[in-house]
Amino acid sequence: MGRLFLIRHAQASFLSSNYDQLSRVGETQAHLLGEYWARRKMVFHRVCVGPAMRHLRTAQLVEEAYRKNGLPFAEPILLREFDEFQGDAVLAQSLPQLLAQNPEIREWHEAMQRAGSESEKRINFQRVFEAVTSLWVNGEISLGNVESWMDFCARVNRGLTNSLAGSQKGETVAIFTSGGPIAVVVQLALHLSARNTLQMVWMSRNCAFSEFLFSRDRLTLSSFNSFPHLDGDSLLTYR
Repeated sequence: MGRLFLIRHAQASFLSSNYDQLSRVGETQAHLLGEYWARRKMVFHRVCVGPAMRHLRTAQLVEEAYRKNGLPFAEPILLREFDEFQGDAVLAQSLPQLLAQNPEIREWHEAMQRAGSESEKRINFQRVFEAVTSLWVNGEISLGNVESWMDFCARVNRGLTNSLAGSQKGETVAIFTSGGPIAVVVQLALHLSARNTLQMVWMSRNCAFSEFLFSRDRLTLSSFNSFPHLDGDSLLTYR
């Protein structure tokens, strides 16, 4: 059996002009993950990254910790199939109509707009985002120019199949990606519904890892959303 580790990127810069870069907390999270694995001399035969900068930077910081400890780290391979679903586009294109039609979403959006702190804004944004995304996953929102949830899942599954196809027996693979692709792989392993798969998206912490065992015809979830390297509440983030 091979081992597959899916790592959610470290904390990105939510509510900033460029979300797709790690925050200071995110940089610390990724460094700690690298140190954690380096101390245990964890060997990855292949390392893959999604196309976002937050994916690549998380992998780079893990690699830096390996190099500092005199350990090898495989050259990352780009896997575009492990990009996140287009949640920002879904939200931007569907929100104006939903604010007019959905009182609950309108209430949360207004609470976000008048929030007095960043934490309060984050909470209400997440409520809006989860509600809108749920409607989209359930097929209640159709956006012709945005990749559908079904197409997103097919993309990730295609990338997973391609990335593991040439694996050798006993190989250990790491893929740095986002919460959505991780949830889709969990769905494949556990045969989850679309609704339950979406719930897994919201559960992934920044810079947590999930482990799977795989062979030619088998994929088994061994652990989900592990973060033994993150010690302290300030390092435990979802956004």
